Amino acid sequence: MHMKRLPFILLALTAWLAGHAALAHGVDAKTKSFLIGNQGAAFVPFLYIGAKHMITGYDHILFLIGVIFFLYRTKDILVYVSFFTIGHSTTLLLGVLGDMAINSYLIDAIIAFSIVYKGFDNLGGFKKVFGFQPNTKAAVLIFGLFHGFGLASKLQDFNFGKEGLLTNLIGFNIGVEIGQFLALAIVLLAISAWRFSDSFKRFSTLANTLLMAAGFVLIGYQLTGYFTQ
Repeated sequence: MHMKRLPFILLALTAWLAGHAALAHGVDAKTKSFLIGNQGAAFVPFLYIGAKHMITGYDHILFLIGVIFFLYRTKDILVYVSFFTIGHSTTLLLGVLGDMAINSYLIDAIIAFSIVYKGFDNLGGFKKVFGFQPNTKAAVLIFGLFHGFGLASKLQDFNFGKEGLLTNLIGFNIGVEIGQFLALAIVLLAISAWRFSDSFKRFSTLANTLLMAAGFVLIGYQLTGYFTQ
């Protein structure tokens, strides 16, 4: 993909995100109706909702794309994804069970910043600009904590019944992991198709520049929502 096309791709990306960013805070009407009306344990429905939310949660997926972009070994992918999973699973459970209410727009702005961070990191920005490299595993874990609070905030927006809450949260979290696995499998297949191509270096620069652009667009959207809500 030629770098001269980058401005047009960035413009298209910005337009797409602006048109779809409203989905970041909500769920479809059917899911909303279920969450509000549910009473008691409903493991399978919450598992489905968790998987669906992760697959359609492009902010989470964009961050994970950045995380695995330059990981070639299965062991490394598992390690980094595990750090992310530990982070978001911890704060998802603590956030809902502990009733830790955090503004959804601010959390989603931090999640968007994690996308910018990872794209900048993948481009070697820290070494080039600041002369040092942050601990990548620690960064993934820390941002995973914020992603978990983001997931928790989605559930806390609905005042659903507390009966069977732990069972439902476990189901939701397992669903998130299933959705994450499916999304990552597709991403890995796509990236792997490029890794042995001569154009991968150019592709990687473009892809991570687009990650940063997407993150900035989402930050702008979330902060606008926060200050105008």
